Amino acid sequence: MKANDKIDAREIRRKMGMNQQQFWSKLGVTQSGGSRYESGRNMPRPVQQLLRLVHVEQIDIQKIKREDYEVVEYLRSSKAALFKELKKEAKAKAKAK
Repeated sequence: MKANDKIDAREIRRKMGMNQQQFWSKLGVTQSGGSRYESGRNMPRPVQQLLRLVHVEQIDIQKIKREDYEVVEYLRSSKAALFKELKKEAKAKAKAK
């Protein structure tokens, strides 16, 4: 799934066998807020990105530290070629597992 693909949160949640409370709490979203998103209300971009990271990419966001994010942003903006190379290597390693 690409970062800009439309995400069907309800479908993902149902495939995972989770109730709304379990699913949305991992993103810091209330059950009622998640219910509104599942019913068609526009989901803010940051929530979409968190949903993709946590429930599609299976990344434990509690393990991410601010300094990790700062390094990624620095590489992305100042060392684009190195960032691209490292990203490619990381994907290849993940596929090899």
